[in-house]
Parts: sequence; structure tokens; C-alpha cells
Amino acid sequence: MSTRVVLASANPGKLVELQAMLAPLDLELESQAEHDVPSPVEDGLTFLENAIIKARSVSRATALPAIGDDSGIVVPVLDGAPGIYSARYAGTHGDDAANNAKLLDALVGATNRAAYFYCAIVYLRHADDPTPLISTSAWHGQIASAPSGGGGFGYDPLFVPEGGSATAAELEPATKNRVSHRGQAVAGLVNALRAADIIDA
Repeated sequence: MSTRVVLASANPGKLVELQAMLAPLDLELESQAEHDVPSPVEDGLTFLENAIIKARSVSRATALPAIGDDSGIVVPVLDGAPGIYSARYAGTHGDDAANNAKLLDALVGATNRAAYFYCAIVYLRHADDPTPLISTSAWHGQIASAPSGGGGFGYDPLFVPEGGSATAAELEPATKNRVSHRGQAVAGLVNALRAADIIDA
């Protein structure tokens, strides 16, 4: 019998990505939206803090194990912005077009367009789990001069991975899931789940 786990996100794009990445495992991943759990205030100062806040809130509300992730894009020349505020960079949570436009505006005239996506993902066995399983990863690249591609979500149309010429939004989903910040962080989490005997090796 598969283990029911709630994803601490109402983002359908994120759910689809994580379901694909975790498909080989004996986990039944459900969205917090299926449980009518409201999103908590993300008042942490780091991606990891916010990931734990989200997972703990959902686990407490559902009495089920939870996976929480917090991710975003970091642009060093902008002092790390958008960073933990990536989803609401332009003011409205989840307005991808506005967020992308603001990032492009912020980089007008910049010669250094280096950036990286960062993901922190955690697994809580229960809401008061004192030893959550944690995995983090970064995906380095550059910010393009204009959006391109219709896949993915968030800043994918602007992000050109290191060594490539296509944006993340132009990559095949399976390729993106394998090489992205979230894909690598999830791979690390899977290893941690196996090591902790939460899933079969």
C-alpha cells in the first residue's frame, strides 16, 4: 500500500513536476489544495526555513507526512533578488509574466546576467518531526534578454542553463526534471528517504 504524502503547495505546475519525479516510488503525492489547507505565512529568511514552515503547516492540518519545497531564482548582481520573494517579486503571488518583466527591467544595461535557481526540499514524517529529511540543490545559468519557450512555469522562459542555448521553458519536461534544481534536490531527498527506510531501496 502506497504512503500518502501531502505536497505543501497549491501550485499545479510544481505538483505535476514532483509527481513525475517521484513516480517510481511507492508514494501517493497529494496537493494541499485537495485538502483545502491554506498556505501559511512564509516568514523565514531562507529557502530552507520556508520549506519547513510550509511542510509543517500542511502536516499539522492533514495529520499526514508532508513534503515542502521552497525555490526561486537568485541573481547575484541584484544582491540575490528575487530570491525567497521569487513568486511575488512583482507584488502579486504567482504572476509569472509580471515577475519576468520586472526581472528584465532590473537587468537593463547589466553585463553580468549570471543567475541560479535554488531549491530546498524537506520531508516531515509528522508535524513535530525534529529531524526532517533535507535536500538542497542549485542550477546555474544566465538570464536571457527576452522570454522564450512555452513549457515550465515561473522564470523558466528567461533562464538559460549553463552550457546550453535553450531556456528552461524550451527543454523537454523529462530533461528538465533530470537536470533542474528541483530535480537534483528531489534526487537527494529520494536517497535520504531510502537511507531512513521510509521507502524501499
